[in-house]
Amino acid sequence: MCDRRARQLTHAAVADATDPDVLGQLGVHEFTSAVVGIGSDIEASILISSNLLEARVPNIWTKAISRQHGQILERLGVHHVVLPEHEMGERVAHLVTGRMLDFIEFDDDYALVKTVAPSAATGRPLGQSQVRSRFGVTVVGIKRPGEDFTYATAETVVATGDIIVVTGKTRAVEAFTELS
Repeated sequence: MCDRRARQLTHAAVADATDPDVLGQLGVHEFTSAVVGIGSDIEASILISSNLLEARVPNIWTKAISRQHGQILERLGVHHVVLPEHEMGERVAHLVTGRMLDFIEFDDDYALVKTVAPSAATGRPLGQSQVRSRFGVTVVGIKRPGEDFTYATAETVVATGDIIVVTGKTRAVEAFTELS
């Protein structure tokens, strides 16, 4: 597997990245991006991330295995902290407890959701239904049965059974998807 990945990546090496001298020998100071995918060894994750920051790698992605681990990485200055298990758990919880078909939440309490259109959004052009002012969400896409997704406009009339993509503050989106 390492050989196959090595052919797909710009640089691939097996080395002790917790040692800053080793990273220097690899030339990481010239890298534009680095990914630290260690989840089982918090100490190694922190040391490697710190070494990459000291080498001034401008785009560092590091996996965290807990919120506390993520907070430490953020305090160090890691550019992108990813908590895949936590984020997937939240996503699945949203999907199984409500009418959402897909859910993506962003850092600043903002979400993008795919859901079946509630009746409050159907039968009138979106500009007239006042979905944005009444519910604090914006319908950005629509999929009718048998058709492809398309952008929603103020003139778009959402029909019963349409799948819509809605965006807005997380709580507003959650409340909107619970409407019948």
